[in-house]
Amino acid sequence: MIDRRVSIAPMLAYTDRHFRYFMRLLSGHTVLYTEMITTGALLRGEPQRLLEYNEVEHPLAIQLGGHDPAEIARCARLAEAEGYDEINLNIGCPSSRAQSGRFGAWLMANPRQVADCVAAIQAAVKLPVTVKTRIGIDDQESYDFLARFIQTVRPAGCEGFIIHARKAILRGLSPKQNRRVPALCYERVYRLKRDFPDLHISINGAIAELAAIKSHLQQVDGVMLGRIACRDPYLLARLDRDIFGQDKTAPTREQILIQYRAYAERQLKRGVKPARLIRPITALYHGRPGAKHYRQRLSAPAPHNPVPGPEELPAGP
Repeated sequence: MIDRRVSIAPMLAYTDRHFRYFMRLLSGHTVLYTEMITTGALLRGEPQRLLEYNEVEHPLAIQLGGHDPAEIARCARLAEAEGYDEINLNIGCPSSRAQSGRFGAWLMANPRQVADCVAAIQAAVKLPVTVKTRIGIDDQESYDFLARFIQTVRPAGCEGFIIHARKAILRGLSPKQNRRVPALCYERVYRLKRDFPDLHISINGAIAELAAIKSHLQQVDGVMLGRIACRDPYLLARLDRDIFGQDKTAPTREQILIQYRAYAERQLKRGVKPARLIRPITALYHGRPGAKHYRQRLSAPAPHNPVPGPEELPAGP
């Protein structure tokens, strides 16, 4: 069984396999998610490239975007064959691409279709199925609307819901604006857990401190972290001890970079571009003395390895 107390959100252009490898160096227990992968890209693109990951990433979930039950079931079978631990369905993306493709947040207004997709996955694979969604869309923002969505989808075999505690505005706001303009409503997610106590409910949305994670876990089953994992990733280094109860000291930034440097060296030999390897680690020294020097070193990477060696790191933990 997957321990979903803390997870890292699927984030476009961020949560690729290099970012996830870096996250796993910080925390051994946090659940990791792929970027959203559309059914079209997986079935008509390069499935091996899209599904590739490092074994250390487990527990690892794949997030799928699509609306056709048969296509989603085919993608789920591909993911299961590759060894993923969970299938997650994206019902939260508000982009124009998602809307034109009739997936993402657009599907929240069509809970029966979502249920059909979940049922198709359940029939196709033995993996747990979860849904990531919003608290509402446009003018459909009442608690009753959210509860009806859950009541329709859960009987199809959905094991848990990850709720971004904002509604999505599909007309007039960009995906970036949808991450901060609609007001957060954590209480609505708490109420959902009270009304559906047997369901695993995780909360998502602007959670950026360890104290906040602990507070939310008093009300719901899990917390999904988003942009904070990019802006201040070292926060994750405390999770194994403070949330998962592991009796161990958090790794230092230097220890993490030494391990990641060895990984980067292997990836460079495979032809991975340095920029892709640098991006996950840019904010590792966020708020620490020497952070500016560290970023400058990353902006002018050494040709043999873009990741700084021990002698180039800022002093301190």
